Amino acid sequence: MSETDNTKITLLPGSTSDLTAASFQILDEDHTLGNALRYMIMKNPAVEFCGYSIPHPSENKLNIRIQTYGDCTAVEALHKGLDDLSALCTHVEEEFSEKVAAAEKK
Repeated sequence: MSETDNTKITLLPGSTSDLTAASFQILDEDHTLGNALRYMIMKNPAVEFCGYSIPHPSENKLNIRIQTYGDCTAVEALHKGLDDLSALCTHVEEEFSEKVAAAEKK
């Protein structure tokens, strides 16, 4: 990967031809995103397996493996997991802000 390449997520070698199983590498992320994303992806009933690893502690790289039952591709499962996690974070932020505002009015 070149220094000017701004790709955040890359598809790693070893995917199945129909993309029901694939591994991805996400740059500049750690366990904070890895475990939350793994949890959200595993909530998808079309996903058979999802696991992540940090290849080396000194590198900011997260590898995530997704295997589906065939109802969707691993890429679609990753997108859904990211969308679901984003929606959850937005909801938490809104609820938190609402409660802080209510407490400040007292």
